[in-house]
Amino acid sequence: MCGIVGIVGCKEKLGDMLLDSIKKLEYRGYDSAGITTVSENKILIRKDVGKIDEVNKKVNFSELKGNIGLGHTRWATCGRVTKENSHPHTDCKEEISIVHNGIIENHSELKKELIEKGHKFQSETDTEVIAHLIEDNYDGDIKEATTKALKKIEGSYALGIISAKEPEKLIAARNESPLIIGVGKNENFIASDVPAILSHTKKIIYLDNKELAVLTQDNITVFDLNGNEIKKEINEIDWNAEMAEKQGYTHFMLKEIHEQPRALTETINGRIKNNRVDLKEELNLSSKELSEIKRIVIVACGTSWHAALAGEFMFEELAKISTEVEYASEFRYRHPIISKDDLLIAISQSGETADTLAALREAKKQGAKILSICNVKGSSIDRESDIVLYTHAGPEIGVASTKAFTTQLVVLYLLTLYLSQLRKTLDDNTIQDLIANLRKLPLQLEKVFNNEEEIKKLANIYYNKSNALYLGRGVNYPIALEGALKLKEISYIHAEGYPAAEMKHGPIALIDKEMPVIFVAPKDIYTYKKVLSNIEEVKARGGIVIVIATEGDEEIKKIVDHVIYIPKNLYTLSSILAVVPLQLLAYYIAKKRGCDIDRPKNLSKVVTVE
Repeated sequence: MCGIVGIVGCKEKLGDMLLDSIKKLEYRGYDSAGITTVSENKILIRKDVGKIDEVNKKVNFSELKGNIGLGHTRWATCGRVTKENSHPHTDCKEEISIVHNGIIENHSELKKELIEKGHKFQSETDTEVIAHLIEDNYDGDIKEATTKALKKIEGSYALGIISAKEPEKLIAARNESPLIIGVGKNENFIASDVPAILSHTKKIIYLDNKELAVLTQDNITVFDLNGNEIKKEINEIDWNAEMAEKQGYTHFMLKEIHEQPRALTETINGRIKNNRVDLKEELNLSSKELSEIKRIVIVACGTSWHAALAGEFMFEELAKISTEVEYASEFRYRHPIISKDDLLIAISQSGETADTLAALREAKKQGAKILSICNVKGSSIDRESDIVLYTHAGPEIGVASTKAFTTQLVVLYLLTLYLSQLRKTLDDNTIQDLIANLRKLPLQLEKVFNNEEEIKKLANIYYNKSNALYLGRGVNYPIALEGALKLKEISYIHAEGYPAAEMKHGPIALIDKEMPVIFVAPKDIYTYKKVLSNIEEVKARGGIVIVIATEGDEEIKKIVDHVIYIPKNLYTLSSILAVVPLQLLAYYIAKKRGCDIDRPKNLSKVVTVE
């Protein structure tokens, strides 16, 4: 929800370096921003409300000096968006400064106790409680004081802590919120996510839950909350800093839409051998265990949930496995029935989605095998799963997910084909045909961009509409949902996705000459003629029809207002092609409306709290 960075042993201008790092995390929150440093044994803090560049104009972060400091960009969860509630926060004496991502569930009780002891609070936040709790336990050792404080805290946290009394130490701690350590040369770092420190180091240590680290400029030591030292592995990140920059695109979202052909290629590479899908090395379950799976349960949130719905079609149609899709946020609260013969698939771009992580743990307690589909190695979901299939999408900075979605669909398709091979639900010729069509996808996606100018023109016509309806059938229904979500997220236009057949059960009442209706209607043998009937129903009521259709489909062109063509592919795979025009349409509408596309209001890239 919030972005945290920290450095000890800074060799550059500290204020500028922290500013640059938190700007790389602004997708995690942009209500307010702040930086704190220690200089001449005094805590210095500058913070205010607004996006980072706006705050910097007010307070000039560049003037902050020292060689140790913390930065924070906030997405408000506890306390209004005010300067007082902005991070960093301090104790009464302003000798301890902290930044925090997460929610302290028992902060009200702790605050009451601290006030009774004479502590004075300056904000409405749960975070400030931590600073005072550390102060209350401080007896000359910031690490010990933090450990004692954390034992009293209930909830989630990623913390960066510095003290004017011990200016050589940077304390980091995590529980249920992501925090990594960057290993440098005579300087060390902490951050919520890799892009913040990637220009300084590729060597990463992943903190686990209820772990605390003490960083100095030349040493890193990790402990549990009982004070026992823990040996941690240093991981090498294979991204480079350039991958996390815009590379000339106006927005990260547009860059990431255009990166999808490469991302799909990376996701497919190495997973097809001799015209067969080969996931044997990645799936550490035996062929017997995989072939005996009785049911698949998929849990996810948001865009990943839409990928899960498409996955349900794949698993049931091709692998013949009964599949259920659940909102991760509701899963554990309805007392789900899970058995050891079930495979639970958790889908999350970041690997830190709190609801998905909680659902995963609930299924694990009940004995299910856990497979995650994730884009971030070393994330919490990655580490707590039995099996991980990575999407290899590369860093996704735009808050509205694009390439993560299409690579999730490809991974689900690969897994479906692999299970189909093991369970012998498809013959070899069919498998080879499906693989051949999968291989076409990256080049076919490149062709979709030939329609970009046409999509811009549509955006210029319809950007001022207040509502939109997205319709699809079968595997294209989740694509309609995703198209509607993209428009909502970044343009703030109200949009809904429905199965096309459900239109007459309510939404048809809304259709008039002001209502654009977007149909996802590639030509297939299953529902195409039914969709044509649905289109006729909309046109009969004066609705505006925009359709995503298969190249060469002249029949559909006669009955609609606008057509965006996509290359011909198989039923399931055409859905992956169909989503890209919808992403572009949402993008250009939002751009025409002057919206902040990469940082849409009220949204965060990584939802680490319930």
